[in-house]
Amino acid sequence: MPRRSVLAAAKSRSAAQAVEVRRSTRRSRTVSAYREDGRTVILIPARMSEAEEKRWVAQMLDRLDARESKQQLRGDDELAERAGELSQKYLGGRARPRSVRWVTNQNTRWGSCTPSDGTIRLSHRLQGMPEYVVDYVLLHELAHLLVPDHGRRFWALLDAYPRTERARGYLEGVVAARLPAPREGCDH
Repeated sequence: MPRRSVLAAAKSRSAAQAVEVRRSTRRSRTVSAYREDGRTVILIPARMSEAEEKRWVAQMLDRLDARESKQQLRGDDELAERAGELSQKYLGGRARPRSVRWVTNQNTRWGSCTPSDGTIRLSHRLQGMPEYVVDYVLLHELAHLLVPDHGRRFWALLDAYPRTERARGYLEGVVAARLPAPREGCDH
């Protein structure tokens, strides 16, 4: 079984990680991956082209990262506790969620709230962001327990939080950084 080591940067990580690609003549279609001794081992069919290998390495790194982030989503109790503190400090304790938790299935929004049942969910993508940003998103969802729309009353509630604009700017920057760069010579 031929072995070859490559260095690849995982999209969700700032540092490069060691990736070992193992080709096998016995493997005909399947690709698998696992972590071992601080590196990622990816098993692929020997007949796979270099372009396919690159695509599969990126895909398998993403899959492993997603699986591991689900396993590491701890802290729902701490998140609920923080929600209570923010509600008390900025909303007079009026927002009382039934549950507050991290979720991995929100990739287009930072958080969501269902006022009818009192549930708040925050995207796991917020983990690792500055605390004031997480607090803003949490407070935003808490405010929805009191005002379900984004009208004047809603934004008046968030005016109490001194870092609202800064947090919104931070999140807008994160979104902008993920958008493809405009092509040169394009007028629109």
